[in-house]
Amino acid sequence: MKKISRQVFVTLVAGVIIYFLLSVYGDFTNVLDSFKRFNWIFIPLLLLLTCMNYFFRFLKWEYYLRLLGIKVERKLSASIFFSGLIMSVTPMKAGEFLKSYLLKQTINEPVSKTAPVIFAERMTDLTSLLIVGAAGGLFFNYGINLIIIVSIIFASIIVVIPNRNLCLGIFSYAERMPFIKRYSHKLYNLYESSYLMFRFKPLILMIMLSLFSWCFELIAVFIILRIFNPDISFFASSFIFAFSTVFGAVTMLPGGLGATEGSLTFLIMRYGFAKESAIASTLIIRVVTLWFAVLLGMISLYLFQKKFGNLITNDLIKETQNGTV
Repeated sequence: MKKISRQVFVTLVAGVIIYFLLSVYGDFTNVLDSFKRFNWIFIPLLLLLTCMNYFFRFLKWEYYLRLLGIKVERKLSASIFFSGLIMSVTPMKAGEFLKSYLLKQTINEPVSKTAPVIFAERMTDLTSLLIVGAAGGLFFNYGINLIIIVSIIFASIIVVIPNRNLCLGIFSYAERMPFIKRYSHKLYNLYESSYLMFRFKPLILMIMLSLFSWCFELIAVFIILRIFNPDISFFASSFIFAFSTVFGAVTMLPGGLGATEGSLTFLIMRYGFAKESAIASTLIIRVVTLWFAVLLGMISLYLFQKKFGNLITNDLIKETQNGTV
């Protein structure tokens, strides 16, 4: 817990530095004035909308566990899922593999079986945001090259994983190497879980659920931007958030820090916002959509440890920080 807290603290400090530099760029006094103009009475509604996103993403987590035949009590499942939010500040949220370790510790399910759930969660989340970003990119004629490159990568993964003959053939060839052969059982476990989740029906259903769940945060972002500029459309605000989130994810920076904020600020200014308003809205968006998740994760993990004891070993922390399994 201390090591996870230290990592979150370091990332938080990095975030504060980035946010300070952004404020200096926008003229610190003017940015503070923009914060004063924001209607803070909307904060509970914004956090509720974010929670709705997490709730439907939890349903996706539950669906995947049931799909893999993993039986876990609902309260325990929710505790593990929300504990994983603390790792939202890892590259592409890879640290959420923590959830697989907690499942291993509590119900003794192999990490190699459950780790693909986190991968499937990220793929369906980013694919749904990519759809929104692609629609906006085509309409506003912006970021087309990045969208095409990321779409090709995602499409390749989605097409290859359900191709059982191809994947098993690759594994069979790779097993000739002693190092790979040693872990072949775990690799087959990883693939079997991935195969079940990336079949056509589960994939489409979960992308649709992801689109629906992200709509709540898109509404939250729209409310924030609308307060600063009543002329912005929901479609434009959705594109800004979706594109910036995907861009931050593919940079592999922890929580997309720096890349997401820079992209958000740039795109918001591109749609007619004053520099200080763009920076203020960016910081509020990130608190509502990123740091609130980390706070929920910290509370959930603390409660989890109080109930189940200190299950997280030093080796676990080290591997989770690296996003490995």
